Amino acid sequence: MASELYTRTNQKIFYAGLSLESLRKAEAGQAINSPALIQAERESALFHLYGALLGLCHEVAGFYRLPQSNAPRAEILLDKALLEAAPSPEFAELVELAGQSETWLAQLLKAYADLFVPQQTVSKAKVDPTTPLITSVTLEEEPVELSSAELEVWRQELKSLARRFRESLTEW
Repeated sequence: MASELYTRTNQKIFYAGLSLESLRKAEAGQAINSPALIQAERESALFHLYGALLGLCHEVAGFYRLPQSNAPRAEILLDKALLEAAPSPEFAELVELAGQSETWLAQLLKAYADLFVPQQTVSKAKVDPTTPLITSVTLEEEPVELSSAELEVWRQELKSLARRFRESLTEW
């Protein structure tokens, strides 16, 4: 039973829940290192949510015996070309969700990819003594951190998607 594909998905969904619980505790705490704890738990939850998505993709690909069923990244399996080569209703839904930027799945994929982008430092121009003292500036928006509530919504969406897919993938 432990070698079944669904066990990895379930495990990752469970781990994401544990990370979210720790994130909520860190957000409520007053520890000196709470900003670091919050960031660590947020990244941990995101890591496990992505792993659960990848596990779900492996479940579907394994059911249809796709040659890419061992793909190391979900984006490989959520490709339109792969869907055209081996159509399935589950991957059709996942590809559609991933392709629309306002959906939870597209946001999850973007947030996970952003974990690997180095932080950008704001470059300041050298001060020229001839420049006026008052200058106009444009304010850059700070990136909005993911909330524990939003991550929990993604977890619940992924959980319900897995349940629904498993019902349709059951062989009679």
